[in-house]
Amino acid sequence: MSSTTTLTTSAPDTPPDTQASAPASASSPAVATVEDGAPGKTAAYDTVLHAIRTHTQADNPSAFLAMSRHTSAFTAPGLDGVIAYRRAGRYLIQLGGPFAAPDAYRPLLDAFVAHAHGQGLTVVGAQLQHHDALAYAERGFTVNQFGSSWAVRLPDFTLRGSRFMRMRNKISRALRSGLHVSEVPAHEMSAAIDVIDAAWLGSKGEEARPLTFLVGELGGQAQEHRRLFVGTIDSKPVGYISYSPVYGSRAGWMHDLSRRIPDGTPGLMEAINSHAIEVMREEGSEWLHFGFTPFTGLDAARELPGHSASFQWLMHFLWDQGAALYPAQSQLAYKEKWAPEEPITEYVAFEGPASVAAFAHIFRACNAF
Repeated sequence: MSSTTTLTTSAPDTPPDTQASAPASASSPAVATVEDGAPGKTAAYDTVLHAIRTHTQADNPSAFLAMSRHTSAFTAPGLDGVIAYRRAGRYLIQLGGPFAAPDAYRPLLDAFVAHAHGQGLTVVGAQLQHHDALAYAERGFTVNQFGSSWAVRLPDFTLRGSRFMRMRNKISRALRSGLHVSEVPAHEMSAAIDVIDAAWLGSKGEEARPLTFLVGELGGQAQEHRRLFVGTIDSKPVGYISYSPVYGSRAGWMHDLSRRIPDGTPGLMEAINSHAIEVMREEGSEWLHFGFTPFTGLDAARELPGHSASFQWLMHFLWDQGAALYPAQSQLAYKEKWAPEEPITEYVAFEGPASVAAFAHIFRACNAF
């Protein structure tokens, strides 16, 4: 399965937004949009890949999500860096902060905000790291904790000991059921993946929708950089985990997209991930990241000056009561099985006061509704 990228500079027509603060004449640098197109690498693809590999000051473990096929990349002439985002209603939702050289970081953010205002749109930053959060707060954004990501240091990792006894037993049961785990090229498994995806989504209910944007994907030109581990029983694929690369001081891999046939086989996903961990450890990988989970790892000591107390309350409420919006507690329970390090706090930033409408559009950008 393959796809390529193309560079476009057009932006969709939008209705005016009365809350936009910049004049309509504000300059709007070209926008590089990564999407399906003609064969061959293009400036957009190479620019985004270079930026997330090179400009790692924020140490964003989810930076590779900027390579998703329907995520746009904002660039400005003379500035070394990109901003990854998607449009949702009257908002431009950023993935992380600018992936930019230090001297281009703030000018690129300023140019992006001007670009948004020139279209009558408002900027919302999601999954900002602490480095980004400080910069956005300094610029006047309201910045609050959104949740946390989690990671395991692989050289020291082991499933030995009483802490992992239950997991070892589940993995053993999965292997006794005939489970075989292997790393395979995604294009060789496209039909099987479609079957697994359909069964997995069907088990979530009639209204379930596959999440995007802040969740990984399979396929497209960027697939060459990902890894896919598949579990089979009697030669039939029953589950998979996709891993995407992580750059920066905690370089390694991110446990990204994972789905399974809902047949009740215990230990299936744990067995696949355990196998992948052993492969990565043997290769000398330092970190396995488990990705971002909203509403988790909230800590009042990590809020920044100027944060919204009411939005802080909302995040705690959604952790306790928000399973219908996102199953944060069950997601965290899986990640905690692997004894991760301290949580990596991630933030959300709003132009002006924190807004429930703007926050909801993050989930709209992710295809949640």
